[in-house]
Amino acid sequence: MSFFNKFEHKFSKYAIHNLMYYFVVLYAIGFVMSIVNIQIYYEYLALDVPKVLHGQIWRLITWMIYPPSNNILFSALMLWMYFSLGNTLENIWGAFRFNVFMLMGVFFHILAAFILYFGFGLRYAITPDNLNMSILLAFALTFPDMEFFIYFVLRIKAKYLALFYIVIGLYNFIRGNQVTRVTLFLSGLNFIIFFVMTKMWRGITPKRAVQKENKTKIKVPSRTVHKCAVCGRTEKDMPDMEFRYCSKCNGNYEYCAEHLYTHKHIE
Repeated sequence: MSFFNKFEHKFSKYAIHNLMYYFVVLYAIGFVMSIVNIQIYYEYLALDVPKVLHGQIWRLITWMIYPPSNNILFSALMLWMYFSLGNTLENIWGAFRFNVFMLMGVFFHILAAFILYFGFGLRYAITPDNLNMSILLAFALTFPDMEFFIYFVLRIKAKYLALFYIVIGLYNFIRGNQVTRVTLFLSGLNFIIFFVMTKMWRGITPKRAVQKENKTKIKVPSRTVHKCAVCGRTEKDMPDMEFRYCSKCNGNYEYCAEHLYTHKHIE
C-alpha cells in the first residue's frame, strides 16, 4: 500500500462531500458582489499578502469569492460546468481524493501570492481562474474521450480541449510576466504532484488494456494487502487490478476496479 493510500485510509472519513457545491456558492456570491461593487472584493476579501500578515487571515479563504465572468449568462454556464465536472470527479475518484486535489490547488495559489510578494515585491490579487482550469484538465485526463459541445455547436473531445488550453498556457508562460509565470508554474506543479502522488493516470480509461506478457516468476508466500469486499479477489489473484477504498461506505471497505463504482454502499 502506497503512502497516499495509507493516508487516504486513515483520513478519508474527514472528507467534505459535495465540495464543488461550496465553491460554486462562493463564485455566485462573488458574481453578485461584482454587480453591486467589485471594489468590495479588492478592499476586504482579495488575497493581499501584507494585509494577511497584519491579521486579516480570512483573506486566505475569501479570495475565492471571485466570479468567472461579469456576464450573467456566461457566469451561469461556467458555474454549471464547474459544478458538473467537479461532482463527476468526486464520484469517480472519491470525496477524499477530490478534496486533496482542490485543497492542494488552493494552497499552491496562496503560495504563489506569497512568492510574488516576497520574491518579486509584487502585491497581486490571485484569482481562482487557474484552479477552475485545473478541474477541466483533470476531467480530460480522467475522461479523455468525453465530448463537449462548444457553444452548443462544435463537438470536441476533452483531451483535445485540454491540449488547446495547455498550449495557450505554455504560450502565456513564455511570453508573460512574473505574475503569469509564477501562477501558471505552481498551478501546473500542483496538477503534476497530485497525479504522480495518487497514480491516477493508471486505470483512468475504463477500457485500458491491462494485460501483460506472462513471465515465469518464483512465487514467495506473502501477506495479502488488498481484498475486494464484494468478490473477495486480492492483488494475488489479479496482479494488474487496481484496488481502492470507498469514501461513501461507512467503514474502511476496499473494492477492485470492477466493483468500485457498482457496489452498494454500506451504511
